[in-house]
Amino acid sequence: MSLETTKKVVKRKAQVIKDDCVACGTCVNVCPIEAIKIIAGVFAEVDQSKCVGCSKCVKECPASVIEIITKEEVK
Repeated sequence: MSLETTKKVVKRKAQVIKDDCVACGTCVNVCPIEAIKIIAGVFAEVDQSKCVGCSKCVKECPASVIEIITKEEVK
């Protein structure tokens, strides 16, 4: 008889506050894994599947509209 155990894994991800984003592209330029793109020249968007939560974009964003959020995943 085996007992399966589950673990909660907390992952850090960047998220853009789209309504306040000015689409300057700074975050796109500093992201080391190209997880951010500008959508229709209006706002930046983070590809959550690529983001590693390094927070370089948060530090460099001149409009301060990127935040790090935590997501829990059950494995």
